[in-house]
Parts: sequence; structure tokens; C-alpha cells
Amino acid sequence: MPEPIESSRTRLNWKPGWMILIGVILAVVVVAAFLSLRRSQVQVRTGRAYRETITSSISTNGKIEPIDNFEAHAPTSTTVKRVEILQGDWVKPSKLLLQLDDADARSQVARAQAQVKGAEAEVLAVSAGGTQDEVLTNRNSLVKAHADRDAAQRNLQSMQRLLQSGAAAQAEVDAAQAQLRIAEANVQTLEQKLHDRFSKPEIGHAEAQLTESRAALTAATDLVRNLNIYSPHSGMVYNLPVRKDTFVAAGDLLVQVADLHQVRVRAYVDEPEIGRLQPGQPVEVAWDALPARSWKGTIESLPTNVVQRGTRMVGEVTCLLDNADLKLLPNTNVSVAVVLARHENALTVPREAVRQDAEGKYVFQIVNGELKRRNVQTSVSNLTRVEITSGIPDGAVLALGAVNLQPLRDGMPVKNPN
Repeated sequence: MPEPIESSRTRLNWKPGWMILIGVILAVVVVAAFLSLRRSQVQVRTGRAYRETITSSISTNGKIEPIDNFEAHAPTSTTVKRVEILQGDWVKPSKLLLQLDDADARSQVARAQAQVKGAEAEVLAVSAGGTQDEVLTNRNSLVKAHADRDAAQRNLQSMQRLLQSGAAAQAEVDAAQAQLRIAEANVQTLEQKLHDRFSKPEIGHAEAQLTESRAALTAATDLVRNLNIYSPHSGMVYNLPVRKDTFVAAGDLLVQVADLHQVRVRAYVDEPEIGRLQPGQPVEVAWDALPARSWKGTIESLPTNVVQRGTRMVGEVTCLLDNADLKLLPNTNVSVAVVLARHENALTVPREAVRQDAEGKYVFQIVNGELKRRNVQTSVSNLTRVEITSGIPDGAVLALGAVNLQPLRDGMPVKNPN
């Protein structure tokens, strides 16, 4: 009888162990199924479609410069005698800005004037046959030579009559003829001294010296005038690198004046973008020194050639900018954006969201945890976003890419984005 009682106890201990084992197996199956389900959902990066103003533009760099700039340079080495303005002053046309020391220049004018007078006297002398004393002497000698020639002529005629009557010999007639020839030669020599004393090359040389001396006088006079610096037009003195008593060498910059209410930006556009430029296109300029500001303008001129600038092949573009508050300064480096198109209230998505295949452009919209392919039409784009004109609603959540870089496909289950 004791044997049956033991068997019954063994059966009672065996049943709870199997139940525990079965429970563990079921738990493992459930966990495995859950993990399998989790693995089938791909984690993706997302972006949202929303409305904004989108601008398509060409971005480059440029430098600000005045439009009608006046700058004066020292015409010679000298010192600054007077400074009549301060940097930042607004000046009117014909305003005296600077005066340089002109003592040496005035001495040059005096020397040049003396040289002109001497050259004029020389030209007059060679043209008239000599100096006034020489001309008077030659004229008196010519009068006497004419008288001597007339006397020799009369003497010859007398000798010829006497020869015919036999009262004179042939030798006396020949002597009278020789005396006449000498008298005529003396007359010719004196007449040449009065009218043709100097040759044409000698006269030309004297006239050239006169021309040269007059040019030197003009240059010296211009130098004196240029040592007084006047403003040719109204504007702001935006650069004044000299002070009173400063020594300046020839060519040194003295002052710069310009009306800066409108300025020019000289920009450099990469070769592939040049064909998209048109005169009058709007331009926006930003300056790092005033990051909250921007300036608007238009393209003034297009590139006429392409040159290498550093590692870039670029064309030079000039643009006109309004600068009413005078904040943009000459020679500053700025960022330039040529506006190609601007759309207000446009539905835009991240550029990463837009894909393309043989059927055209499309996006993956996330709907109830799955990817749905939506064919779309696009328009304007910038560096980060693209305008969508049809294919998705406002506020659509779009997949940009899988976190694990797995390719996306239509119908793929994805984790709900946070």
C-alpha cells in the first residue's frame, strides 16, 4: 500500500515544472515575434512640407566701390601746406580741399617764362636775319654797297666811251668791269645777310626751341594749378590719408570724394551661371559687419569675358545699389545674391525629400506608418528647399532617408517620427 502513495506524490511534483517550461517557451516566442516586428519597421529621417517665400538666386562675392569717384594724387614731391576739410565732411563742387607747397613750382614757371622770351627773340632774330643791331649794320652796309655799285657802273660806261674815242685802253675797261663785278657781289652778299642769313634747318631749330619752351611753361603753370586740390562735384570725403605738413611723393594719394548714396558692387559670377544673368535683374547684398542688414539693387552690366580668379573661372558683373543711409563703405567685401525668381506663399519641402526616376520626380509621404510614393511637380529651388506645385498637401510628413541607409520603397513600414 505505501507504493501508490509515492507515485501520486511524484505526479504532483512533475506538473508544475512542465507548466513553467511551457510558459518560458511562450514568452520567448512572444519576444521573438515582437523583435521581428520591430526589425521590419525602418527608422527614417523626416521633413515637413510648409508654405514660405522661396527665392532662387546665384550667390557670389563682390566689392563695393563709388560710382563717380574723385581721387587726387600728388603731382610732384612736396609737402601739404593746408588741409581745408575733415574725413567724413560733405563738400560742394569747387570746394578747396588741400593746398600743397608750390614754391618750387612757381620757380619753374618763372624759369619757363624766361626761356619762352629767349626762344621768341631767337626766332625773331633768325626770321629777320639777325639781331636788331646786326640788321641795322647790314642795312647801312647795303646802302653803301648800292652806291659803290652805281659808281662802278658809271665808271665802266665812261671807260667804254673813252675806248671808242681812243682815249682809253682796253685794260682800263677791263679793270672797270672787274670793279663793277666786285660791287655787285658785295650787294648780293649783304642782301642775303638781310633776307637769307639763316638756313631753313636753323630757323626750324629755333622754332622747335620756342615750342619746347612754351610746353615747359604750360606744364609748370599746370603744376602750380594742380597743387591746389578742388572738388569737381559734391560728395563725401571718405578717405583723407594726409595731414598738414605731411611730405608726399609724386603719385601719393591725397584725398577721395564721392556721393555714396548710390554705390556700385563689382561681383564675380562663375562661368556656368553667366548665361542666367540679365541686365536689370534684382540683386541683394549682405555685409558681415552688419549681418541684420541687406541692400537691394539691380545688375548694371554683364560680363564681356571670362578670366581666372584664383581657382575659379568667372565673369565680372557690376550692380547698382541704393545706400541712402551711407552704411555701405567703399572697398568692403560683400556677399551678392542675384535673384533669378521669388515665389510668395510657396509649398516647399527639403531638397533631400525629392527623388527622380524614369517616371519623373516623386517623394515618399509617411501615411499611417507606411511610405506612400507621391509623384510631384517642382518649380523654384534654393540650396535647401524645393517648391512643390502639385502632388502633396500642406503639412505632409516626408521621408528624407533611412537612418541605417537602407533604400526606401513604396509601402515600407517606418517608425512614427517624433
